Amino acid sequence: MTGKTVLLAGATGLVGRELLAALLADPAVAAVHALGRRALDVQHPKLTSHGVDFAALPSLPRIDEAYVALGTTIKVAGSQAAFRAIDLDAVAAVARAAQGAGATKLGIVSAMGADPSSRVFYNRVKGEMEQAVRALGIDTVVFARPSLLEGDRGSLQQPRRPAERWLQAAMRALRPITPANLRAIAARDVALGLIEALRTRGPGAHVLLSGALQRR
Repeated sequence: MTGKTVLLAGATGLVGRELLAALLADPAVAAVHALGRRALDVQHPKLTSHGVDFAALPSLPRIDEAYVALGTTIKVAGSQAAFRAIDLDAVAAVARAAQGAGATKLGIVSAMGADPSSRVFYNRVKGEMEQAVRALGIDTVVFARPSLLEGDRGSLQQPRRPAERWLQAAMRALRPITPANLRAIAARDVALGLIEALRTRGPGAHVLLSGALQRR
């Protein structure tokens, strides 16, 4: 088989869905292995879907690169501990498993404001996740830190977050005077920007702020 073998964790979210579509359409990709708590209800010749327990991941097939788009909210998770188990522990576990399966390139969807020393719990956990992944020493790691994501959460059966509709409308109106890193961003832009960066950046850990991901 020619072409890349790619791992994707979190293909049911806004960015994960766009990553999956882009990878399946990419002629340079021969196979995509998708990890989720449940197997995907998607059929494609390139796609193998795995329902897994992220706290006890099985052995993975050999892969070339990996993308992680796992994430939730404290409200959906139910507690800070449950949020941390997904946004930190599960992400780090996939990164370790991908490294063990041969991946030398790893792209991760993080969040604007990620900082392990932040007083904001959400930002602190995202920063701790980045810190844990950096410590693995994978050759090339790219962290995408998007601003507010635009996309159809309804089609994914995801609840709309409080005040999100109002905030998106306000951000669209103020877009011409809003700094690029603070503008709302389409989930597809994040996915395409992350893939492009992972393919073109050299060794090391790289952070892509939202402005660098904007494609319009």
